[in-house]
Amino acid sequence: MEQGNHPTFANGKVCYIEIPAIDISVSAAFYKTVFDWHIRHRSDGSVAFDDGASEVSGTWVTDRKPAKIGILIHLMVDDIHVTMALITANGGKITQPVGMDAPEITARFSDPAGNIFGIFQQ
Repeated sequence: MEQGNHPTFANGKVCYIEIPAIDISVSAAFYKTVFDWHIRHRSDGSVAFDDGASEVSGTWVTDRKPAKIGILIHLMVDDIHVTMALITANGGKITQPVGMDAPEITARFSDPAGNIFGIFQQ
């Protein structure tokens, strides 16, 4: 993670996520390209990430099924339409178009492994 003020430490803050993957290299490339996540290779050979704000970190795991809708995590984006195009160009699918949660600007997608996430534009 970046040095300085990141990550913010706070009781109850979401700080670490394990994302199911079929092929970790495919998933890592997807999130790096679409969301500009920093990808790290640990000394044990596992692959980890830091989100674009260096506030949340995590890893991909291959011993779980993809996460369908239950808890729905939304990723903040600068431009939802550009992000949706990047998602589809890099092996993801849009599962809910913009406008279904109006007035919020959101959409949902599945990543290459089939995990469902939301995207949110401020």
